[in-house]
Amino acid sequence: GRLPEPRRASLATLRNPTDGLFLDEALILVFTGPDTATGEDIAELHLHGGRAVVRAVQEVLSAFEGLRRAEPGEFTRRAFANGRMDLNEAEGLADLLTAETEWQRRAASTMMVGGFSKAIEGWRNDLLSLSALTEAELDFSDEADVGIQNKSIISNGCSKLHNEIATILAAPAAEKLRDGLRIVLGGPPNCGKSTLLNALVARDAAIVSDVAGTTRDLIEVPVAISGIPFVFIDSAGVREATSNSIEAIGIERARAAFDIADMILWLGDEGAGPDHSNLIEIDPKADVAATCKSTGAYRLSALTGEGVSDLIEALVEQAKDLLPPPDQVAVNLRQRVLLTNAASALADATISDDWLITAEQLRHARLSLDSLTARAHTEDMLDSLFGRFCVGK
Repeated sequence: GRLPEPRRASLATLRNPTDGLFLDEALILVFTGPDTATGEDIAELHLHGGRAVVRAVQEVLSAFEGLRRAEPGEFTRRAFANGRMDLNEAEGLADLLTAETEWQRRAASTMMVGGFSKAIEGWRNDLLSLSALTEAELDFSDEADVGIQNKSIISNGCSKLHNEIATILAAPAAEKLRDGLRIVLGGPPNCGKSTLLNALVARDAAIVSDVAGTTRDLIEVPVAISGIPFVFIDSAGVREATSNSIEAIGIERARAAFDIADMILWLGDEGAGPDHSNLIEIDPKADVAATCKSTGAYRLSALTGEGVSDLIEALVEQAKDLLPPPDQVAVNLRQRVLLTNAASALADATISDDWLITAEQLRHARLSLDSLTARAHTEDMLDSLFGRFCVGK
């Protein structure tokens, strides 16, 4: 059959080449490399979306010699291998594919379009210039055209780069945005934690009972509010002594949850909650009891809904301070480790009086930046990343 012109949609009838059986009437697009998503020649078949249609076309395609299904993440890996995107952009795409909230989508898009990679390239170019000056000092410092002012230029340059990287490291980590802020509801048994959890997530996620100690384990409920990911966690009632061994395990898990919480909603006596920088005092039973906490506490009733919307609004506002802004770069653990290594090397280079040590520290900083974009990489790390993608993508 015929081939359409590159980059021009063409309507065509698809038939099984062995028996001429009609398969579908589809749009055909051909893209010639290297200016494609993967850098290679690509053909697209835009089929009608019925599963039987797609399956029939795939079966015919699979019979062609040399044609096979793509492995998970293979198209993106080919794009990476052919220089169409670097590792940071690939990680941004992976996060975009799994984004469930607006903040997650915007943050992933910022990484995917290459904003962070452009910053890295700028730092790398500055490092190359500083390294060249350092090598000049090592090789030609006894000649008149190499001035002693290079020491100040190199030291100031290293300090500037260190400060720029430190600013990125000081921002909240990307994992908070990807996994959601952990909001733990704590307090003694039968204080209304489960009722409040259900009100916050707008569904019956936890069992509510008048029997003290109903909640024995952690109940985690992820939810998006105003585009921000939260994980609300109902915990066992905390008290000093219990004869029930299962309840004791639940209490220990509750205390462990307090340690890793981003925020704690404390429904117990005022001031009796765990020591935490983001503890919010809750006066939970406004419908049946007089105020028993100070004016700084949130007075609400999960049963009637009184005050719940005010609490949710406060959580959203506080979350914005704990999460990276969606329009700014947020680095993940891999990126954070490499940036920390680069910043440490630059700090040492800034204060060094030995040109050999300065040159070596600048080399370490360059290697860390190269690893960020995978100019230097390992196959195991690439397998781990691209295996996160769906089949084909």
